[in-house]
Amino acid sequence: MAPQREWLERDFYQDLGVASDASTEDIQKAYRKLANELHPDKNPGNTEAEDRFKRVSEAKSVLSDPEKRKEYDETRAMFAGGRFRGGGNGFPGGGFPGGGGTHYTSTTGADFNIGDLFGGGGAGGGESTGGFGDLFEGLFNRGTRSSTATRPKRGNDLETETTLTFKDAAMGTTVPLRVTSPAPCTTCHGSGAKPGTSPRVCPNCNGSGFVSRNQGAFGFSEPCQDCQGTGSRIDDPCTDCDGSGVKVRARTINVRIPAGVEDGQRIRLAGQGEAGRRGAPSGDLYVVVHVTPDKVFSRSGNDLKVQLPVSISELVLGATVSVPTLDGSVGVKIPANTTDGRTLRVRGRGVPKRSGGAGDLLVTVKVAVPPKLDDAAVEAMRQYAAAEKAAGFDPRAGWGR
Repeated sequence: MAPQREWLERDFYQDLGVASDASTEDIQKAYRKLANELHPDKNPGNTEAEDRFKRVSEAKSVLSDPEKRKEYDETRAMFAGGRFRGGGNGFPGGGFPGGGGTHYTSTTGADFNIGDLFGGGGAGGGESTGGFGDLFEGLFNRGTRSSTATRPKRGNDLETETTLTFKDAAMGTTVPLRVTSPAPCTTCHGSGAKPGTSPRVCPNCNGSGFVSRNQGAFGFSEPCQDCQGTGSRIDDPCTDCDGSGVKVRARTINVRIPAGVEDGQRIRLAGQGEAGRRGAPSGDLYVVVHVTPDKVFSRSGNDLKVQLPVSISELVLGATVSVPTLDGSVGVKIPANTTDGRTLRVRGRGVPKRSGGAGDLLVTVKVAVPPKLDDAAVEAMRQYAAAEKAAGFDPRAGWGR
């Protein structure tokens, strides 16, 4: 069955519980919630939950890809919108007709058997009498029939999450991730054939995945029924995966997180997603990174920001103060008569850049007032206040006017 026919039978929006005009963010949010509830690790032995987990993963894979979503919406709109209709607007009941002998009327008024559109069977499911198979394939796959038939179905993309400390996110790290998903069968190595055997070229279609047939003055191509359009046959299927080449299992992946990753960023791991069937390419794995806030550091792009507590005397007289960085500490010179709240810049001591080098360290000075002074310190402050007044300094000069 072609993926586009599956699209007609499946409502991906309903699978995820979102509206048809939902944003990509809403789709991702709904998927994460359902995937967390239905994950096989949380429902061991629950085949119904596992089946729903696969369904929501496939729905998310299509709807989160703008091109796939557009094609999916157009496919369903074409058949539900009356371009092919039978008695009413769209297929009866809103679904895809399963009866091979059901006839429909096109917008031109001509009758046809909907089973013929996909190269299906006649009434009663007998021998194929199809005629529109290659029309449908050409409409949606936009490629040659032979490449469409023999191209295996790629596995779905998957998404998982990880949480990092601020320093690990800024400097980069490697984290192990536990993923439970359909993966290549370890017994047959994804071929679907029993160990010691291998798939053979389908003799009915000579490996093309299509068979040709003449009907009157017309010639038609349709998917080979012997190999379901794959071009190969498995005579002795692998008993562990029932010939699919795929089995749900838990695996640990060591993921390298690049330096400078930010909260909410997605990292793509090519080929680490759901396995394709019978040796088809795997989908991709997307890792959403969450970064825990740090009590000392914050970021502005690749610049590292710190707020430095200083005394009044350090601002007035000047000082050199040790300031922490991501990889040690650095001495920062505070010029005399520095104002409270001023930001001092230290070049190249910020967050590493992917292109090389690093951002800057931005140090903002903030006066720390002592909670209590002894008699000597209080007397010194009084003398300082008197000297300040004698010098004519007014901290509120021009303020409030």
